[in-house]
Amino acid sequence: MPKISLLTDFCCIEARGRDAAAFLHAQLATAIRPTETQRAPLAGWLDARGRVRALLRVWPAEDRFLLATPRDGVMDVIKRLKMFVLRSAVALHLADDVELAGVIDATADWRATTGLPGDTPAGGLVAREGVRWLHVGGGYWQALGPRGAIEALAPELERAPTTAAALAEIARGLPVITPPLVDRYVAQVLNLDALGAVAFDKGCYPGQEIVARVHNLGDVKRRVRRYSTPSLPPAVGSIVTAAGGEPAGEVVRSSPAETGSELLAVVDHAAAEGPLAVGGAPLRGLPLPFVVPRA
Repeated sequence: MPKISLLTDFCCIEARGRDAAAFLHAQLATAIRPTETQRAPLAGWLDARGRVRALLRVWPAEDRFLLATPRDGVMDVIKRLKMFVLRSAVALHLADDVELAGVIDATADWRATTGLPGDTPAGGLVAREGVRWLHVGGGYWQALGPRGAIEALAPELERAPTTAAALAEIARGLPVITPPLVDRYVAQVLNLDALGAVAFDKGCYPGQEIVARVHNLGDVKRRVRRYSTPSLPPAVGSIVTAAGGEPAGEVVRSSPAETGSELLAVVDHAAAEGPLAVGGAPLRGLPLPFVVPRA
């Protein structure tokens, strides 16, 4: 049965002005086109070393772009983005007039009553009664709109905590970049290439040379994988250990599950073949909707 969760731990940055699309296209690692209004792409914002500063979901609106990102650290993202505006006609602010919600386990019957086409591709947008719906993938959808509309959305659905939406995103392999992870990982380590958050066929953006070099010369030695554990959710940055106790990676996202918790962790390719643990609790590998690339 579908459930709805208010994504109170996420917010949006507003990018407005005649140069907003060009500015975002130049800064973000995926293509942003003003004429493309039926998609909300996931986009990495990288530093010159190809390390991920932020991971943004770019929602096009009538007269602006809304960049969904974790609330934790958002003001620093805005401050750093503003450093690159220079003479561009673009204004960046926290958008306090919109909110986000997530629908978990959306069924065909519920989509039909809501007017959401079943053939909407992942990343595709559908506008319904002032609310924009995004098909994130599988049975997980997100909605963006005015605060009142989002809070009153889908009254027929059971309300779920934000952790339920986090589990749905972990199942899709979606990391979140909060302050402990800023500038820590090259884009491919977080699977941003598999998630479509970096492009290899567009013009320059910060970190492009590094991303292209990794893509063309082999790959990285570690990547994000999905796991479950019988313990409470480990904190971001918790060390993942191999059988002998040697460090093999670290946790980048976690959430409580029905039993224990689920998490995303950056893990060395070689260590991923053997037993792993975090905080002494064993990890069990879980599938992702894509094959994790490896060198």
